[in-house]
Amino acid sequence: MTPADRFAPAACPRIVVKIGSALLVDPAGKVRREWLAGVVADIADRIAAGQHVAVVSSGAIALGARRLKLPKGGRASLEDAQAAAATGQIALSQCWAELLAERGLTAAQMLVTLDDLEDRRRYLNASATLERLMSLGVVPVINENDSVATEEIRFGDNDRLAARIGQAASARGVILLSDIDGLYTANPQRDPNAVLVPEVKRLDARIRAMADGGSASGMGSGGMISKLEAARIAMSAGANLAIISGKIDHPLSAFTATGHGTVFVAEKGASARKAWLAGRLTAKGVIHVDAGAAHALGSGRSLLAAGATAVEGRFARGDVVDILGPDATPVARGLAEYDALDAGLIVGRRSDALEALLGYAPRAALVHRDHMVLL
Repeated sequence: MTPADRFAPAACPRIVVKIGSALLVDPAGKVRREWLAGVVADIADRIAAGQHVAVVSSGAIALGARRLKLPKGGRASLEDAQAAAATGQIALSQCWAELLAERGLTAAQMLVTLDDLEDRRRYLNASATLERLMSLGVVPVINENDSVATEEIRFGDNDRLAARIGQAASARGVILLSDIDGLYTANPQRDPNAVLVPEVKRLDARIRAMADGGSASGMGSGGMISKLEAARIAMSAGANLAIISGKIDHPLSAFTATGHGTVFVAEKGASARKAWLAGRLTAKGVIHVDAGAAHALGSGRSLLAAGATAVEGRFARGDVVDILGPDATPVARGLAEYDALDAGLIVGRRSDALEALLGYAPRAALVHRDHMVLL
């Protein structure tokens, strides 16, 4: 199987395609309509072959900034970005609707915030909407709702949003159209010896060290670091993720023909709930653990109070918490079995001492393995 075969309709019934601002909007703040028409043609071909396609499209802020004549592409302040997004989203949606209609396809707009996909109930609602739209043959066009998002409560880039949408849509593939054609061993703009990495099966420290932060265009908000985070989310949800060049005409067709890019290969066996946990970008608290507990978690064990060393944050039972090893390295994420106050009381204590400390019969673990995912 070639890298591109993983994203073919036969192997991947449902796919998410992400397009960034730097590709969709030219430096003058206008839609690159001819190029986008080629992308829509590629999407139409995939739909005709039986594949469901959802699109995550940036560009609202860049388009709105031009119309409002805002400095720095509408990113001089949060208020400017919100105003630009509110103005530009109408133009962006209209463009997508017109181009898809030319191919006999119907577009649907979905604007989401971080909270919509972090809250389990709202996540399931978004998932149900995507499911129904795609079953009707509609092409959902999704963007972050930047007109109401704040710096504290936002994705910040559409790479991670695309991965989360892929998860919510039960997609088996996510394709990120980028201004770079994949992950390189070093920044190819600075190192002439940099080599493209065609396939990644494990996101380890070596792979993460290859990432280079920042957006090359200055127009978008995503760099290679955000793309690796998107890959982590997609892989944990059982979806392959590809980073390919969007700087050519008909980029999806070109990928099918050549397979050129970097493909991150999906993990297997994650439950829907654990995939949702792994994909979350926020947690209500942190539990620090010792080296022995970190090793036990890696072997599939639950987190017991005896292995915890400290608790941070204000969380209730059932909230998501991050579990960090002795060097503050993320080990796992899970649902707390105790609130922060009670968890703090029993940190480092043996199981036979917990009832006296708590005043009630203790639960089996601080975080149970059935409600935990390794990072």
